[in-house]
Amino acid sequence: MKDKTVTENRDKKKRKEKRSFGGYFLCLILVLYLFLFFFEPERIMDSLKSSGVMCIKIVPILLVVIAFMGILNFFLNPKSVAKHIGKESGMRGWFWAIATGILSHGPIYLWYPFLEQLRDQGMRSGLAAVFLYNRAIKIPLLPVMIYYFGTKFVIVMLVYMILASLAEGKIIEMTKG
Repeated sequence: MKDKTVTENRDKKKRKEKRSFGGYFLCLILVLYLFLFFFEPERIMDSLKSSGVMCIKIVPILLVVIAFMGILNFFLNPKSVAKHIGKESGMRGWFWAIATGILSHGPIYLWYPFLEQLRDQGMRSGLAAVFLYNRAIKIPLLPVMIYYFGTKFVIVMLVYMILASLAEGKIIEMTKG
């Protein structure tokens, strides 16, 4: 019990350090932009416009992920997460990590907060690795891949990718302790 409390306190401290680093980094970037504005205002304005366009593209996806996380928090509790992808999940956890990794879409960096939240609720590190590894399998691109490389090649490659993801997940769990 004491080890669990120590681990939880260490994890809270790491998350707090991450948040404070993010604030410092943002301030550093703002100061840098302000400083550079005096030397090359046109380039800084172009850079800010590009950043704005990128934000406009990312915001809808980010809102969907945030809504998804909110719904997940509402319906899932740590017990149900632990049942499906926790320490006692067994083969079911590996299956869910593979399937959701293959089915997931969108930019990878938007999935990181979601995975962190699941890990905080008890998701195994190996399953997070399997999820991330299997994101490389893109269902919409499979027909194109079959066209260029053939069905047999694609099936063999997909099987190898899934097996490699499982091996990586097991390695992560062994090294994580």
